[in-house]
Amino acid sequence: MLASSALLASCIRDTHARLMAQACGRPDDDALASMLSSWRHGRGAMPNRLGLSVAWFGALLEHHFPGADIDFPSLGPALERVRGGELADLRTLLLRHRAHESVTEAWIAEMVVVGCLGQDHLWQDLGLWARPQLTELMRRNFPLLAARNDRDMKWKKFLYKQLCECEGITVCRAPSCDACVDYSDCFAVED
Repeated sequence: MLASSALLASCIRDTHARLMAQACGRPDDDALASMLSSWRHGRGAMPNRLGLSVAWFGALLEHHFPGADIDFPSLGPALERVRGGELADLRTLLLRHRAHESVTEAWIAEMVVVGCLGQDHLWQDLGLWARPQLTELMRRNFPLLAARNDRDMKWKKFLYKQLCECEGITVCRAPSCDACVDYSDCFAVED
């Protein structure tokens, strides 16, 4: 088990290195290479093409890693369509707060939306290697939204809380996060 885990980690690092060797030097290259490498080797919860259409996936690869000679087979769980309204709301939230500096923001918004369907922390579901990668990705691509997460709430919880606030829904019974008995669930360290 330990040997296969080490081999898998080695394969993921190798794919990442091959992608970064072809990277254009754009700000999101490293995070995207992490996500692509993890997904290619079955890590994270992302569906085929990281939830992107064939056209967007090809454009993402060409924009960030032109000439990368890596096979990305069709793999991953099927995209859950029953939560369509929820996904549309998340997409709208993210796109409304995008930085308007790169086409990559729309692709990342879609990947974050799809990643929210996973069962782990958002950074893990996306196939990122550490939570700070997600925080950096959010700050760069959705700066106004990320600035609202000034208490470092877990990203998935934060995004859903933003949706509730947009609709005027209060799901928390506590008058503030500091007074809430579930504080550690929302703000605890993510391993």
